[in-house]
Amino acid sequence: MSAQHIGIFGGGQLGRMLAQAGLPLGLQCSFVENTPDCPAAVLGPVYPSGQLADFAAQAEVISLEFENTPLADVDRLPADQPLYPPRLALATAQNRLLEKALFAQLDIPVPGYRAVHQPADLHAAVAALGLPLVVKTATGGYDGKGQAILRDAAQTDIVWQQLGAGQVVLIAEAFVPFQREVSIIAVRGQDGEIRCWPLAENHHHEGILSHSIVPAPDSDGLLADAQAYISRLLEHLQYVGVLTLELFVTASGLVANEMAPRVHNSGHWSIEGAVCSQFENHMRAVAGLPLGSTALVQPCVMINIIGQHPRREAILAIEGAHLHLYGKAERPGRKLGHITLMAAEPDVLRERQRIVAQCLPNPLALLKYANVFSKKPGNCLTF
Repeated sequence: MSAQHIGIFGGGQLGRMLAQAGLPLGLQCSFVENTPDCPAAVLGPVYPSGQLADFAAQAEVISLEFENTPLADVDRLPADQPLYPPRLALATAQNRLLEKALFAQLDIPVPGYRAVHQPADLHAAVAALGLPLVVKTATGGYDGKGQAILRDAAQTDIVWQQLGAGQVVLIAEAFVPFQREVSIIAVRGQDGEIRCWPLAENHHHEGILSHSIVPAPDSDGLLADAQAYISRLLEHLQYVGVLTLELFVTASGLVANEMAPRVHNSGHWSIEGAVCSQFENHMRAVAGLPLGSTALVQPCVMINIIGQHPRREAILAIEGAHLHLYGKAERPGRKLGHITLMAAEPDVLRERQRIVAQCLPNPLALLKYANVFSKKPGNCLTF
């Protein structure tokens, strides 16, 4: 029988949207979150991490919204309680060295990389991989945090000090001369069925996703490889739920960046833009229900609202615009919501993007979204 109550580690906007997707299916949710007024709190009870036993007793199945969910908390769950995605996927995604090793094991292309435990290792990585190098903490870090680009060998010791100075293990990766970044999002059910959404082309500002274009322009020749790579991961991990794989597009093909064992910011467009969204399909999968269609309804652009809210009236007056606010207070660099724009014709979609740009209130957002729309080589729309 399918589950009725899903417990979710995390009560942020992803947990909120998962619970919203579960309501029409008759699914109830509860959350582990140490902030009682978190975005998901309006949709179910919130338990602090000190009350995991009570949380687990409420739920038939456990899932998560954040890949940095502490493994120590996961290990306190009853041994027979289903956890989707599985612990192995979570542990692998939390360690970039394990993640790269898994990609290589499954013949998913990755850049050259080295583990860094001490300054000598970083100097050796420079010698072996060349410059520039992307240096990251092996664990922790997201939205551009916990990483640096090393361009000058003379700065090696400075980067070492900046990123942990021996307190954490680092990974040094060869810089990938990529043309653009895309992500493939897929879902696997408890019966092993896999469905994939179209590729999204992603653009970042200061390490934070600013917008995603779906389907990624000129991506027909990339889709088969992307689907094959994520399917290998799903099968190997015996995964249940939604998984995201971020990929670089290079002159020689796709190169894997990282995976996220959860619903993903670059898939928010799917709420309106797909027959069945990433959130609904994740809830279907973890509850043991049949998966829904991942087919595209209309081309989309998903724009993150960062730092400051726009006027709701202005956004909602735009044809084809769908506004999602997360109930979060304004703060520089904080994801407060997103806007999904839809239109059948590319020119119409671009014009709606320009209108949205004029509605964004803060100068930083205007720099990201305002009058710099263009067509890149290969007809890739960008801001």
